[in-house]
Amino acid sequence: MSTHDAARGFDSLAVHAGQTPDETTGAVIPPLHVSTTYAQDGIGGLRGGYEYGRSGNPTRTALESQVAALEGAVRALSFASGLAGEDALLRAALVPGDEVLMGNDVYGGTYRLLARVLGPWGITLRVVDMSDLDAVAAAIEQRAPRMVWVETPSNPMLRITDIAGLARLGHAAGAIVVVDNTFASPALQRPIALGADVVVHSATKYLGGHSDVVGGALAFADADLAEKTQFLQFAAGAVSGPFDAYLTTRGIKTLGIRMQRHSSNAQAVAEYLAGHDRVATVYYPGLPAHPGHELAATQMSGFGGIVSLALADGATARRFAESTRLFTLAESLGGVESLVNYPDAMTHASVRGTELAVPDTIVRLSVGIESVDDLVADVDQALASL
Repeated sequence: MSTHDAARGFDSLAVHAGQTPDETTGAVIPPLHVSTTYAQDGIGGLRGGYEYGRSGNPTRTALESQVAALEGAVRALSFASGLAGEDALLRAALVPGDEVLMGNDVYGGTYRLLARVLGPWGITLRVVDMSDLDAVAAAIEQRAPRMVWVETPSNPMLRITDIAGLARLGHAAGAIVVVDNTFASPALQRPIALGADVVVHSATKYLGGHSDVVGGALAFADADLAEKTQFLQFAAGAVSGPFDAYLTTRGIKTLGIRMQRHSSNAQAVAEYLAGHDRVATVYYPGLPAHPGHELAATQMSGFGGIVSLALADGATARRFAESTRLFTLAESLGGVESLVNYPDAMTHASVRGTELAVPDTIVRLSVGIESVDDLVADVDQALASL
């Protein structure tokens, strides 16, 4: 990213970073490159550094430039999925015997990857409430980890962690600080500017934004760690295909305005739920009663599109999740359409019985960009049916 690019606003970067018009035809949208191999000008004479689709692809490069610009990173990498990116990062940065200190409220697949895939390889894992910096400091003092991993806002309880404070604690212990920025997206939060070393995204969610592409991305503050991770990506092959990269780039171009609508709709839904007598608790950082509200208002430019709520018991929560009409019962989040998810039996079923287990009273809403009155009416009728 050039100095000139860095001075541009977020929405300008989202539209233009990595998107130079085609030099041959002048096409405003760069061509989608589907070739798996590239002609060489003599042996080893690579054009633009491209030789084979696994090692590089111009469409993927464009997406990586776009993500790096939006996150304020020195480099970004695009992967076949968010978990593929996490796996490459973990194996590039860690060796058997290293430990990861992780938030106790993270995506179940991340925990599963560490506990069940990398655990037998020799990586150890501890969990702590990352929103409590005193607890984090105590855990680090007990034993210094090699990596500190946090989601903020977290999934699905919407806990908020002080990224700058966490980075200071982690760096003082010599740890790599990783922030999963999937829920906020760079439109609302830029962890590298707050001291993080690596930013993780499930690009399937808000970056793609239309529930039509699976992908992942990593953004790096350190070029050496980016290079190590890129080598592992090349050696193991977890790259995004050109069509997936193209769809993600197209989605990112509207990220800023989509996140504004997601946030305003979620705020309205959360406020409605907070005033309803059938709802025990609403988890949304945009509510002043949320314990992380003031911190979120400081390190984020908006509160995002995810709202979680607690109902009286597990049976009631399940009935609510199965009673919405506009909110579709489905896993995932971050698309333009609204989704309802029952974490205990869906996205977080893999962490049942662990320290990361989600209470069976919790329902998670991914609030889309539909007309807000329709969304509020839908949760109203679902609650009325209980």
